[in-house]
Amino acid sequence: MAKMTPSEALVETLAAERITNVFGIVGSAFMDALDLFPDAGIRFVMVAHEQAAAHAADGYARVTGRPQVCIAQNGPGAANFVSAVTAAFWAHSPVVAITPETGSMGIGKGGFQELDQMPWFEKCTKFQVRVNRPERMAELTRRCFYMAKLLGGPTQLNIPRDYFYGEVQDEIYPSGNVSYGPGPEDQIIKAAELLSKAKYPVILAGGGVSMSNAHPETRALAEYLSAPVVNTYLHNDSFPSDHELSVGPIGYCGSKAAMRTISKSDLVLALGTRLGPFGTLPQYDFDYWPKNAGIIQVDIDGSQFGLSKKVELGILADAGQFARELLKALKSLSPNRAKDSGRLKDIQKEKQSWKEELDRWSSSTNRLMHPRRFMKELTEAIPKGSLVTTDIGNNCSISNSYLGFDGPRRHLAALSWGNCGFAYGAAMGAKIGAPDRPVFALQGDGAWGISGLSEVMSAVRENIPVIAVVFNNHEWGAEKKNQIDFFKNRFVGVNLPTNPDYAQLARDMGAVGYKVEDYKDVRGVVQESIKCGKPVVINAVIEGGERVLAEPFRRDAFLPAVRYLPKYKHLSAV
Repeated sequence: MAKMTPSEALVETLAAERITNVFGIVGSAFMDALDLFPDAGIRFVMVAHEQAAAHAADGYARVTGRPQVCIAQNGPGAANFVSAVTAAFWAHSPVVAITPETGSMGIGKGGFQELDQMPWFEKCTKFQVRVNRPERMAELTRRCFYMAKLLGGPTQLNIPRDYFYGEVQDEIYPSGNVSYGPGPEDQIIKAAELLSKAKYPVILAGGGVSMSNAHPETRALAEYLSAPVVNTYLHNDSFPSDHELSVGPIGYCGSKAAMRTISKSDLVLALGTRLGPFGTLPQYDFDYWPKNAGIIQVDIDGSQFGLSKKVELGILADAGQFARELLKALKSLSPNRAKDSGRLKDIQKEKQSWKEELDRWSSSTNRLMHPRRFMKELTEAIPKGSLVTTDIGNNCSISNSYLGFDGPRRHLAALSWGNCGFAYGAAMGAKIGAPDRPVFALQGDGAWGISGLSEVMSAVRENIPVIAVVFNNHEWGAEKKNQIDFFKNRFVGVNLPTNPDYAQLARDMGAVGYKVEDYKDVRGVVQESIKCGKPVVINAVIEGGERVLAEPFRRDAFLPAVRYLPKYKHLSAV
């Protein structure tokens, strides 16, 4: 035990947890602790908006697998965290959000920048705590880190601003590590028995495979079973895309090869996935989920078992450790299992058919770049080992057909929270977490205006060489497609006719900017962007409108528009 201030207890605990970067915007509420950051070896990474700070902590956490921290001023600053913390929640990302609040004697009085901050984060964190005594600062900080690891998601540390001051006796040490293990032996044996009898087993590899760095275990299991591997929606990094058993991702704008393949399955091993409902909806007019297939669901969150799909077996386990023990059990049942040559041929046939179709879609040579032609050139130019963050929207969704990765923790997406403005902030954090890898942030022009445009200044100021790719088609494409398909081409709020030159704006802010209008220039620009070692914005001017937009984003959520009144002005005139 040593004498210290509560601010020192907080900062020393952050250092004990190996925190070297904290993302946020400066605020008076935590300035006493902030003053200690440099001496503790902690870099305060300034952003333009608190949402980007939480996204950056999320990106950093997803890449490193360790809890990371964001902090903001009480009141409005903390409120700006909420959407980004929710994105981390659905990504099972261990973000620790530190939210100073009004002083303890002013709570409930409606003072300056005061509102109860705990309810804001109640549904989007795995654990939250208000520091109720300065003496508990280190203890409760440590608890937030432990719960972020244990429960796989964000936590909130809420601190009355006067509790940074005073004198306490405290002990500093890091939180314990967490391991979920391979699961119960009897369930592993049962899973092995089911898989050994399956006629067409398919492995559905989710985010848990990537989070547990379980590519080798999943690959060995798939090869033993001759089982195709499907990526879950927006987890394109959950299995190596160049492996012969990889058939790509299901979900919106995903791989038809993956969808046709899983539709044939009589047993799905859902490895490291909660089986989120949006990721299994019909796509391309194809209701591909196998209605009569059994499901073995493996995840570290047992509350998700059977929530969206009926499962035969739910196993609480780490994806990698489970896959390793399952393979042992399978080999004990069938030590000389031969490769299924017929299934391997079927997999290659489906992959080739999808490749040919995708190539046809991507073959446009129009003067103005077709988005699919641009996406093909872009993804082929992005080098192996790169990290890619993707926002929500029509063209980012189209990228789901093209993005492939050779390792885990490479694809960082907005996932089912689907908030615009995710990609650039997440890319900044990812680049700090993986400084030796190129990091690309893909955003449409609508989402770019929400966050990326202002955060380029942050990247320049903090020297974070992220490469942003802006799909500039002068429209909110996903919603425009809905108005085309469901509202008879009545366009309201979807056109962006006066976009500036984002490349020039980037140069004005001190970054490097490229404007690309010809698909033949894409590869060279990507290479130059990586080589320059600075923040880059690629303004990709692409074709928009009905001819090139993807299928409706939320077909499940619309009915044909019905109008009983011919003209509303008749009513207003009465």
